[in-house]
Amino acid sequence: MNPPQLTLLFAGLCALIQVALTAMVIARRAKTGVDLLDGGDVTLLRRIRAHGNFSETAPMALLLLALLEMGGLSSTWLWMLGLGLLLGRVLHASSLLTTNTAWNRRGGMVLTLTVMSVQGVLCIWMFMR
Repeated sequence: MNPPQLTLLFAGLCALIQVALTAMVIARRAKTGVDLLDGGDVTLLRRIRAHGNFSETAPMALLLLALLEMGGLSSTWLWMLGLGLLLGRVLHASSLLTTNTAWNRRGGMVLTLTVMSVQGVLCIWMFMR
């Protein structure tokens, strides 16, 4: 069986984002000398949350994307879901790492949760048919 091709792309892109977010936390820990928690450093806390939130949402969305692709969902849907996931995650992380623009952060979460909700409904629909 061939691996789900579009999921490979989106998983690879998400992996690179994950590595970048992790590296940002490590760099700030090295700069501040804080080994555990955030030590009261707001920049470190924001980086930890950007990394953590990505880690909390991206894996499930990628799993759902792979299942939908293996189930035969059209490539149009897969592209929309994958791009929506990436955009949502980038908006959310960038808002935490820079200006914390509320619409960016909230918009990123709304987009991510919308993608995941649609994926969940599509998985159930594909199971039922």
